[in-house]
Amino acid sequence: MPITSSAKARAKKIKLLLFDVDGVLTDGKLFLFPVPTSQSSGPASGPIVVEAKGFHAQDGAGISIARIAGIKSGLITRRNSETVALRARDLKLEQVHQGIQNKLKAFREILSAEGLSASEVAFVGDDVIDLTVMRNCGFSVAVANARREVKDAAHYVTPHAGGDGALRDVIEFILKAQGKWKQAVEKYIGRESGDSN
Repeated sequence: MPITSSAKARAKKIKLLLFDVDGVLTDGKLFLFPVPTSQSSGPASGPIVVEAKGFHAQDGAGISIARIAGIKSGLITRRNSETVALRARDLKLEQVHQGIQNKLKAFREILSAEGLSASEVAFVGDDVIDLTVMRNCGFSVAVANARREVKDAAHYVTPHAGGDGALRDVIEFILKAQGKWKQAVEKYIGRESGDSN
């Protein structure tokens, strides 16, 4: 999908970046590891299942750079996962909404809580469950491996797939459109190196 002037104009207004998790922040694969329970723990209720997901470090760095530039971040996901809760804490996400059956309702609640209009919020999705928010936000983004309907609804499609730096693509696009990328990167580098300049 070619980058349009409309996409850049929409990106200039963004103050909050929201995204789905499975298929956006991750590659969409779920790794479930059963851990047998002890016989002495009472009635058999089946194995305990430990979930694992892979997150791309460039997405995490991008979220830190976005925060430096004044853009908040958050997630809206249908599933509940302690792995996601841990990653959200690590990334210091301002909005974390798990176990959400109605993403549009959650989106509207976030707008109210943040005091933002829909035009000031971007949303990144990969599957049809994300369409309700994508159709109502100011800047809708599909990852490269999103379903066709999702790409068709997007103002921008990332060059990278979900879980492979797609969120970083979005952050760079937004900050470059706003003219904040270079300065935010320099501040990020200074923080990482301990340079306070």
